[in-house]
Amino acid sequence: MRLRTQRRSSARSSGPFRSPWTHVAQAAAALAAGMGVGRFVYTPILPLMHTQAGLSSAAGANLATANYIGYLIGSLMGIAMPALVRSPAVLRGSLIVLTGSLVAMPATHSVTVWIVLRLLAGLTSALIFVVAVSSVLSHLRDHPAHLPGWAFGGVGAGIALSGLLVLVLRSVADWRAAWWASAGLAAVFAAVAWNLRPEGTPASDAGSTTGPARPSPRPHRWFTALFAAYTLEGIGYIVAGTFLVAAIEQSSPGWAGSGAWVLVGLAAVPSSALWARLGRRWSRPDLLCAALVIQAVGIALPALIGGVTAALISALLFGATFLGVSTIALAAGTHLQFPRSVALLTAGYSVGQILGPLVVTPLLHHGYHQALILAALVVLAAAGAAAVLRIGFPHHMAVVRSTVPGRRSASAETAPIRSDRP
Repeated sequence: MRLRTQRRSSARSSGPFRSPWTHVAQAAAALAAGMGVGRFVYTPILPLMHTQAGLSSAAGANLATANYIGYLIGSLMGIAMPALVRSPAVLRGSLIVLTGSLVAMPATHSVTVWIVLRLLAGLTSALIFVVAVSSVLSHLRDHPAHLPGWAFGGVGAGIALSGLLVLVLRSVADWRAAWWASAGLAAVFAAVAWNLRPEGTPASDAGSTTGPARPSPRPHRWFTALFAAYTLEGIGYIVAGTFLVAAIEQSSPGWAGSGAWVLVGLAAVPSSALWARLGRRWSRPDLLCAALVIQAVGIALPALIGGVTAALISALLFGATFLGVSTIALAAGTHLQFPRSVALLTAGYSVGQILGPLVVTPLLHHGYHQALILAALVVLAAAGAAAVLRIGFPHHMAVVRSTVPGRRSASAETAPIRSDRP
């Protein structure tokens, strides 16, 4: 009863009452525009650019790397300049620039210009993510975990809708139309997200603990294993996130690749909410290890077993885990109370995303299957690091809840963070 009263009081003090689902919808739309479309629509369009625009496999990998470098820059900007997290102008300006970068892609055949545009798209998508995530963690932190989880599902919705758009257009139009249609979809999402309330002004840290302070074990050895697992995940997952469609289309009918990508998005929509619920029953190290093993199987399937069925199962497994891994890993880092854990983990993850396409580029001369197998092995190595994390993990650490969400959410790629199960 007291908790409900506190929530009502908090809602009154933060401004006019709005349904939390309105906030969920606006944040989901921002994430759909910035991540689902702005960042990941390149995956289903890449095969069209290979066949219709003359883009080589190596150049395609370079465009992907440019996007991930831009994302790293945008994430670091969010860490270094916390005021960005609380700026509606940053959100709106980023939505506009991101949409413009999508519109400009078909205007040239210059790989250099494409690299600049994809770098710009990565930077702005990171800023959109920073503002949207900070807003969710700030305004919905006292609500059930599944609510913010559905907001993060906006990434999956953007992937599914943009993938469906490309799937429909590929039979009636060319790669230029795919980019223009994607820009239109991003503009629709941007309109829905336009009035999203950013994170509020940070409050005092007074009274921010949830119970008496207890001495905590030194978290360095567990955080080292977690950092290794999450960085390796960045390398492995991004290879599939970039080349999965092209790899499937090498051995399956033309619709299978884009159809699989739609399924990736659909599976990702509920994944954060579902993994948050699983966290009530199982410890985060166990969940992280399981999610990584499942993801590795999904990445390897199209390379080991041809056909539509394997492609669709791969898409389902990959979509159900890639957001969940981020949710679990960053929650575990916060539970360990390691200084600036989310910022450090996100930086390692971003560096991994840059390295992924570079590492597999020499293998692309022989197609994408070898690249997927290597990516699956890297994700299995991440699962091995997560298994080390399970040894003596301090489940009973006292958890300090900060009332300054910007400090942990400036670059957080996760759902709301809660203490681990005792």
